[in-house]
Amino acid sequence: MDLTQHYNQLYKKSSETILAGSYKLDSQLNNESDSRFGITLLIRPNETIKENIQLFLDELKAVEPHQYYYPDTDIHITVMSIISCYDGFTLGKINVHEYFDLIQQSLVHLDKIKIQFQGVTASPSAIMIQGFPTDESLNNFRNKLRENFKKSSLEQSIDSRYSIATAHSTVMRFQEKLQNPEKLIHILEKYRDYNFGNFKVGNLELVYNDWYQRESNTIHLAEFYIAN
Repeated sequence: MDLTQHYNQLYKKSSETILAGSYKLDSQLNNESDSRFGITLLIRPNETIKENIQLFLDELKAVEPHQYYYPDTDIHITVMSIISCYDGFTLGKINVHEYFDLIQQSLVHLDKIKIQFQGVTASPSAIMIQGFPTDESLNNFRNKLRENFKKSSLEQSIDSRYSIATAHSTVMRFQEKLQNPEKLIHILEKYRDYNFGNFKVGNLELVYNDWYQRESNTIHLAEFYIAN
């Protein structure tokens, strides 16, 4: 996948949708009885990048204060949604150690992962930071995970919603009618090619999480370290 082309096409289509008033609100964000949970392998950016992201979000908050903004603790890149969130999933349904072992096996040939956060894009319901892996390490690792999980008998739903190929980070979701869509797009244009920074991935986290990766609902299951 050409990530630049993918992000550009997504932005063009979504910005037009937002300005036309056809964007989508997330009706589940404030639903306290939302019981969609799953298991995710993820990467968290470093503190410098998170600080840069929050400066961007501060500008969005000034024109759209009533939307949902990700705090530092929840900002992440999804490496693989191993069990996509669904109603009623609990940790009691799986053996976590088996998942740990399979992921560890998949990491054997992984050398390093480096990611550049450059610019922003949008969907009809969210704003995202564009992530660009600097080589094929992340894609190769994802393919190894797909291969190993497919051969196993473990519960998984990899690629059931879509085949993940990006390295973006969702940082804002629409939960109420936009007050200033034109000003929102103006800020997005300002940050379309902004350099948020790059980082070498030192570790991956396996977590039990809700749909929004909120820290308050997350259980840390395992950590995997990558030699740089």
